[in-house]
This record gives sequence, structure tokens and C-alpha cells, in this order.
Amino acid sequence: MLRKKFAGSPKFMHNEKTMSAVLTGSEMQSCEAVAMASGVVTGADLMEAAGGGVVSACLARWPDLQDGQRRAEILCGPGNNGGDGFVVARLLAKRGWNIHLRLLGDPGRLRGDAAENYRQWCDIGQTWPFSVEPDRDATVDLVVDALFGTGLRRGLAPEVTASLNAALARARNRVAVDILSGICADSGRVLGDEKTAAASLQVDLTVTFHRPKPGHFLANGAQAGGALKVVDIGLPSGQPDWPDLPSKVPAELVERDLASPAAIKAVEGHKYGNGHALVVSGGTGATGAARLAARAALRIGAGLVTLGVPMAARPEVAATITALMMRDVEDAPALEALLQDRRINALCLGPGMGLDRAAALVPEALAAGRGVVLDADALSAFAKAPATLFAAIGSGAAVLTPHDGEFARLFPDLAARLRGTPPHGPAYSRLDAVRDAARRSGAVVLLKGPTSVIAAPDGRVRIHAALRGRAAPWLATAGTGDVLAGLVTGMLARGFAPFDAVGMAAWLHVEAARGYGPGLISEDLPEAIPAVLRALQSSEASSSSPEAWMI
Repeated sequence: MLRKKFAGSPKFMHNEKTMSAVLTGSEMQSCEAVAMASGVVTGADLMEAAGGGVVSACLARWPDLQDGQRRAEILCGPGNNGGDGFVVARLLAKRGWNIHLRLLGDPGRLRGDAAENYRQWCDIGQTWPFSVEPDRDATVDLVVDALFGTGLRRGLAPEVTASLNAALARARNRVAVDILSGICADSGRVLGDEKTAAASLQVDLTVTFHRPKPGHFLANGAQAGGALKVVDIGLPSGQPDWPDLPSKVPAELVERDLASPAAIKAVEGHKYGNGHALVVSGGTGATGAARLAARAALRIGAGLVTLGVPMAARPEVAATITALMMRDVEDAPALEALLQDRRINALCLGPGMGLDRAAALVPEALAAGRGVVLDADALSAFAKAPATLFAAIGSGAAVLTPHDGEFARLFPDLAARLRGTPPHGPAYSRLDAVRDAARRSGAVVLLKGPTSVIAAPDGRVRIHAALRGRAAPWLATAGTGDVLAGLVTGMLARGFAPFDAVGMAAWLHVEAARGYGPGLISEDLPEAIPAVLRALQSSEASSSSPEAWMI
């Protein structure tokens, strides 16, 4: 095995597009504190804007609520989330609504802006103890959950869960302020013990403020919160979203701008100027997955794509390819010899390879100093010795693309922390796990799912949400992960930095599936890529709205 053929890491292009930040509860609190300390805005201003934003979002979501005398049940908690609820109650009452407001806790313990808005509410309306429910036979047009927001640190008491669930069940429309009570804003996980956790709660709309939170996209929070609306409450858009938080870089959302026309177009007219990708195949009868990956790499713009196959599989592969090239890769020495061609600048190993073949070839691929995508068998082959894989990665440009099962094999301790119902928050999140995995492995890690999480070893992390208006459930079919691995490989071949390549590939993967629609099988995905690229060039991509993942 010839190691360190090329000094240093490959040189990659970086996409400088700025994406939306996703803020944890503490990051959001820090933003508010900085803005208030600077005198740009007061806490009262923020609370008034938040409550007004909830009302506006509800009336926009359900236009029929704008007419006639309506009835709302508003559940307020003991903190600032409850303060937002008092503003909502006051504004709806001024519109002629009948309000049944229930307060959890002692009103004498309310503080600051929440206490002031409670006093303003008491001037025009009545407050009931939380235990006093409205007439069960009365029609409730809207229930507002303003019990606990992003600061929740423990699970809901069983009686609170039961009462909130009953309120949600009797309402025609249901909205949560900031995040559904009982769910950790940082992780999306339900807090509490297994018997009393609020896992069954569900609303139709969540209205959050300034920036989305991780819990809106992860775990239970991804589905339980319904549609998502992010409201501007007057925090300066130009200020850093993460002051005084040096330990972590806030997450970003992967959005359409990352896959801009400038990022997608070919950089050179010569084929080698757009890179040469090598996809290593499995043996006879197991070449289909690699062919899918190779086709995807070619469709995304790699100048050349070669399939490296065992000699016995040559007839099978030769009968099924046209634009792809083929070379013999029988074993590690053969791969080493092939990689003497310095024009090969990106590799993909794993799809359909088989565990033994993957275990033999992955170290050689990583030693070559090129961009390497490891998927499927290339990950599972190291389940018993993940440290061996991580040592081989070193400081190279490697990308790991596991699904949940493969992630658990390589990072069993991290996966274990994501299981069960955490009693307290902030709970360990999918973002935390992937960030830790990237740091440990030295690779960019893409943990696949409806919400995919992408992390780099330096702590950067992105969320790619295929939820709500961007859902593509037909991607849950065999082979689509192989296509995604090929897309990442093609972007690496074209010269994009691994972290950007993964984000762009994930976005394009979902867009291709959405464009094709139901009935999709994995072979359709590479052929759907050109339509997405054409739409990008004409600025008519199907998710041109930045809020497609919210609706």
C-alpha cells in the first residue's frame, strides 16, 4: 500500500452563500439579551411583537377566524412563553373573541414583562386556574399552547399533559407558541419519563421567533409541531446570532441558495476540468448499487466517471453502461495502481461492495489523499473496529453517509444517547451526535433521514429538512442512498469542499425526487437531476420559496 501519495489535503471550492441560522434556546436567549442591553429593543417590545406575530400567523393560516365572534382557549405558563400568551389573549379579545385563559402556577410569581402583560390582560379579561377547564360542549375555534417555550428543562407533569391534550382535542385549530410544550427546543425530543411524557401531543401550527430552533426539525418536534412560521420580532438582522457562545457554531439550514446556479454550473469546458470520479463496484450480481452511484456522479457534472469492477463482473457491467467507463479493480494493489492516475480526484466506495471487499479497499482509497465518500458496506465493514477506519481517515477529505443503523454501528455510544426519553433538557440531540461523530472520525458526516444532519470535524453543522412542503416520502425505496452517495462524489470531483458538496447533494437529491413524484424508483433519480439543474439556472426551482420546509 502506497501511503501519502499527495502532500496535504485536496484543494476545494467553497460556497460562500449565507444560510439561515438555527438557534438553540440558549443562543436565542443570548440574542435577545444582547439586543436589549444595546437599547435597540426592550423586552416589552419583543413580547408584544411575539404575541402579535402569533395572532397574525393564525389569521393568515385560518382566514375564516377573521370573521364573526370566535372562541379561544389560551393556556399560559409561568414564564415568558405565558407572557406571549397574555398578549395573544389581549389582542384576540380586542377583536371581539371570547377568551378562556388558564394560567399554570401562581400569578404572584410572574416576573418582568410577563407580569406586566398579565396585569394588562386582567384589565380586560378573566383568568382561570389551570385546573378549571371550559365547558366541554362549547366549540373552541382556537387553542393556544403558551405553557412552556424554548427554556423548558423538564418534562410536563402528567396532569398538565392530560389537560393540554384534552384542550387540543376539543379545538378546531391548534397553535403552539415557540414550540409545543413538552418538547425540547434543542433536540425535538419529548422530555420526561416513559410513562408521563407528552409524546401524543400534536398541534397544527407552531409560531416561533427570529430564527427556527433545532427541535422544529428533529425527533418528535419535526411532526408534532405541524406547520412552522418564523416571525420577525424586531431583533436586528445584522447582529451576530450567536454572541458569547464560543464553544459551538450554530447550525444552519440547507436551502436553495446553497445550490445556486453559480455553484452548479461547470467550471471548465474540458472534461478533466470537471473532475474524474471513481466508483468501486461489488462483484457479479452486486454491481447495481455502484452503477446507480456512478450515474448520479455523471449527471451532477463530473467530467468523467469510471466504475472499478472485479474482472468477473466485467461482462455484467459492460452490458449496462454507455457514458461510464470501466477499469479492473480486483484488489487493493489494483486500486493502488489505478490511483497513480492523478486525474482521479474523487472516489466512492461502499454501495454493493460486500464487507470483505470494502474492508480491503477502503484503507487504500483513504491513503490516496483524494476526496472519498464511504457509504453502506464501506461503513459496516468497520463496525467491529471503527477506530481503525477513523485512523485511516486521518485529516483527509472523507465523507461518511450513514443511515441510523450504520451510524449506530460506527458510533454506538452516541446512538445510545439518542434513544429513550430524556428526563431533563437540553437533551442530547441529533445535531450533537453528528457533530461529535465528525469530530471523532475526522470526516464530514451525513446522517440520513427526513431531516438529515451534516457536520464537519471543525464543528460546523447543517440541517437539511425534507419536511412539510419539502417532504419526499417516495425516497424511502432501495437504492436512493446509493444515488445520494454518487451525487456527493460528483460534487467532490468537481472541486467542491466536502461540507458544501454534501449539503448541495442532499438538497438536489430531494428536489429530484419531488420533481419526479410518486412512483419513483432509484433508477429514476439520476435522470431527474437535469430538470432540477435547468430549473436552478432559470430560478424556477420547485422550492424557490425559502419557507417550503415550513408549510
